[in-house]
Amino acid sequence: MTTIQVEQPVPDFHAEATGGDPVTLAGLRGQWVVLFFYPRANTPGCTLEGQDFRDLHDDFRKAGAVVLGASRDKLRTQENFKAKHGFPYPLLADPNESLCEQFGVMKDKNMYGKKVRGIERSTFLIDPSGVLRREWRKVQVKGHAQEVLETLRSMQ
Repeated sequence: MTTIQVEQPVPDFHAEATGGDPVTLAGLRGQWVVLFFYPRANTPGCTLEGQDFRDLHDDFRKAGAVVLGASRDKLRTQENFKAKHGFPYPLLADPNESLCEQFGVMKDKNMYGKKVRGIERSTFLIDPSGVLRREWRKVQVKGHAQEVLETLRSMQ
């Protein structure tokens, strides 16, 4: 169940992140936050999405935003994924699904005829005061990072 809503403050969170330092929303106050959830590191769609955010990273920084990727993968997997693709932003490890649950991204899906529970590809744009300004659910990868960047720019 989603505990956050657009135009409402996002409760603080704490997550283990690549690079060794945990990330908290409170620690990011004063900056826009782009938080994108992806199902699994090193899968084709997740890799493309990560690369798109990587390729636009300088533009997000110039717009005053921090980009964070998140999945249920363990920290070691996230570290390897980040290194392999040169992602300049932190990846959050959420193997216990607490962050996923907070943002309501865990969904039942059909995979090759089997029901599985997994992350619904989603992105959240949080303003410098910690208020959720926009959410994208059931994200299609192609062009998504650019759309998020354009939305961010339009809100400034």
